[in-house]
Amino acid sequence: MLDAFGKVVAQADARGEFISSAQFDALSKLASEGNKRLDAVQGITASAATIVSSAARSLFAEQPQLIAPGGNAYTNRRVAACLRDLEIVLRYITYATLAGDSSVLDDRCLNGLRETYQALGVPGSSVAVAIQKMKDAAVSVVNDPSGVTVGDCSALASEVASYFDRAAAAVV
Repeated sequence: MLDAFGKVVAQADARGEFISSAQFDALSKLASEGNKRLDAVQGITASAATIVSSAARSLFAEQPQLIAPGGNAYTNRRVAACLRDLEIVLRYITYATLAGDSSVLDDRCLNGLRETYQALGVPGSSVAVAIQKMKDAAVSVVNDPSGVTVGDCSALASEVASYFDRAAAAVV
């Protein structure tokens, strides 16, 4: 796993080139926005239990067949597994947000997740819906001016949303 800085260095080294001015500019912007990034991750982390449980509750209200007898989330054990999985996805999204790079999310969370869910009979489309619900809540946290360093957070909110979209796409 490389953060944005390590990734740029590795790419430049692989090409045998110096870091370009465009890369410096991008890294400089990332560094200058660092407090917003830290605040966003801290806010999402502080709200994680609520984000996960609300997403699951909303999903089960919309798709009650999941928790009905014979449903994929029927029994407390299966609901707990669902909550655990959503929490893991959210946790790795916070790591990606902190690093400014999706590789940790891809490598340690999403790689092979669709195949695992298919093997277990987990409906990926339902998981994707829950991930989108978490996205809505997390982006609200990022956009909350009371919890993030003053300034425009639209680019950061868009980045965070893209990690959720990436996760949702990985399970269907």
